[in-house]
Amino acid sequence: MLTDKDNLLRRLHALRSEHRDLDTVIARLTEHGSMDQLQIQRLKKRKLGLKDEIARLESRLIPDRTA
Repeated sequence: MLTDKDNLLRRLHALRSEHRDLDTVIARLTEHGSMDQLQIQRLKKRKLGLKDEIARLESRLIPDRTA
């Protein structure tokens, strides 16, 4: 049976993987001079959202030292 921590770690791994994949896609689109700036902007916005969610999950996994 998976614990809440296991579920958070799995989700965190999936988010980090998607974040890396978006980084690669964005780099390739900008390298090739893609003219679809709207698509690139949307991908960057998604990547930023992933970064925020990763930070939230990491903060839930790290115990509060002042407690």
